[in-house]
Amino acid sequence: MATPSSMLPLGTPLPPVRLKDAVTGGIVDVNAQAKGKRGTLVMFICNHCPYVVHVQRVLGRVANDAVDKGFAVAAINSNDVATYPQDGPDAMARLAKAESWRFPFLFDESQSIARSFAAQCTPDLYLFDAAGHLAYRGQFDDSRPSSGKPATGRDLISAIDAVHAGRAPSPDQIPSVGCNIKWR
Repeated sequence: MATPSSMLPLGTPLPPVRLKDAVTGGIVDVNAQAKGKRGTLVMFICNHCPYVVHVQRVLGRVANDAVDKGFAVAAINSNDVATYPQDGPDAMARLAKAESWRFPFLFDESQSIARSFAAQCTPDLYLFDAAGHLAYRGQFDDSRPSSGKPATGRDLISAIDAVHAGRAPSPDQIPSVGCNIKWR
């Protein structure tokens, strides 16, 4: 069953994020990386969710493009690996390398970061402006698995372009929908 995003209020400050990167093994402080950037994109994703798998190639390109535009970008997996071992750090690292992601894929083992964002599903996307305030929290695009529509990233790209230009994205934002985060 599809789970919608909680739609955290626009203007919410970027919560503290300090997690281990599954690829490098190092600790990444997203808030420190956000300093001096055009904005910050935080994406709650995982390896197995059909909603993420459906968009992952395009999502990776959109996120890599955001890095090129001067944004801090981080993907976070908060799923319980005891019940979903395919979402563990080793599999995360393999996925990030295979997709040539140029942003960290962080493991939220305690699930505290997902809770601080009120994240509900994968993918759940959060775009903060240069001042660290939530500017967009919505769908990647209107494509879904089995919808027959190709993934384009239209909604997220539009929001990134607005923030890059120093404008607020439209406040008319459609919630992301996907698999629920696998809570302990």
